[in-house]
Amino acid sequence: MAAEIHSRPQSSRPVLLNKVEGHQDTVNAAVLIPKEDGVITVSEDRTIRVWLKRDSGQYWPSIYHTVSSPCSCMSYHHESRRIFIGQENGAIVEFLISEDFNKMNHVKTYPAHQSRVSDMMFSLESMWVVSTGHDKSVSWMCTQSGSMLGRHYFSSWASCLQYDNDTQHAFVGDYSGQITLLKLERQTYSTVTTLKGHEGSIGALYWEPVQRWLFSGASDHSVIMWDIGGRKGRTLLLQGHHDKVQALRYIQLTRQLVSCSADGGMTVWNMDTPREEAPQWLDSDSCQKCEQPFFWNIKQMWDTKTLGLRQHHCRKCGQAVCGKCSSKRSTYPIMGFEFQVRMCDACYDSIKEEDRTPLATFHEGKHNISHMDMDPARGLMVTCGSDRVVKIWDMTQVVGCSLATGFSPR
Repeated sequence: MAAEIHSRPQSSRPVLLNKVEGHQDTVNAAVLIPKEDGVITVSEDRTIRVWLKRDSGQYWPSIYHTVSSPCSCMSYHHESRRIFIGQENGAIVEFLISEDFNKMNHVKTYPAHQSRVSDMMFSLESMWVVSTGHDKSVSWMCTQSGSMLGRHYFSSWASCLQYDNDTQHAFVGDYSGQITLLKLERQTYSTVTTLKGHEGSIGALYWEPVQRWLFSGASDHSVIMWDIGGRKGRTLLLQGHHDKVQALRYIQLTRQLVSCSADGGMTVWNMDTPREEAPQWLDSDSCQKCEQPFFWNIKQMWDTKTLGLRQHHCRKCGQAVCGKCSSKRSTYPIMGFEFQVRMCDACYDSIKEEDRTPLATFHEGKHNISHMDMDPARGLMVTCGSDRVVKIWDMTQVVGCSLATGFSPR
């Protein structure tokens, strides 16, 4: 379809192009159809819908299909037009969509899990569908035979998944806040490592295979970048949300990370700039600045006849300090702190004004965002959530993608 040229406001913020409404319950996933003015959605109302934009500028479902159980997640492969739908009952259903996006035929049903499918990915290279579920497992099944190849169990719900096609490694986030790296094989697997850094359940993962970076978002409102390819254990903490992070996408062309949270917050991070790792918090029985005892240091409290103080930590140096020695707050974007955090007096005084220059931009989606998809070639983003509304955004002013887009504001 030819691109329509419309004047756009010259502001560095997302532009809402369209709202797609009509679902009767939470929309759990929405994906943009490459090279088409279309969106595929799955919902708790048990429907799979393919929405195409008509000449009126409105979106109408060209496919409206109802399944037996609420739809929890989706994996769409555009080149083969194969779509996999995860369901509340633990099954994964595969369909083949016609070239004109007006018909969808059932292919297979996979008995993947015993309860809700939380996330999944289809790999054409492996001919596998890899999925996670609330039965605390990750499974991988052969899409040719429909048979189960392997399964691994965790101690808590498996919430999200990423898969590297080249190496057959799977990254699984769970509700305990851990990320497990597995090497998958036919009929077997091995656990490579477990990544620990979040203080809440993992809500989203995104694997960037070129840089070999893994991004994770969690209910602790933070994003962590894990430098898997560097093999040195390097991690970068990014704090720029006020609610749980539920969607992530890294744009290789512009070296930017887009993260979305449950309160509708959309943050765009500049990853093409030097960043520093946040320090590990140090342990101490007394303030490492004034040497006053903390409240559990009974011996020093008795010897000095003083009351114990509450322990805090400076976010810049990691030292254990008392409230009096860390009374100041500052942003420090180079370490990922876009909001003001606690600093000891010495670190606060060492920060120059230019060190406080933001390395991220913040935007408001004005609805709950539980899932997000992007088409960087056209500068488009789609968001959806519990308000049953699907929103399509022009992100070209924010992420510097191509201005050629077939979507137009109406």
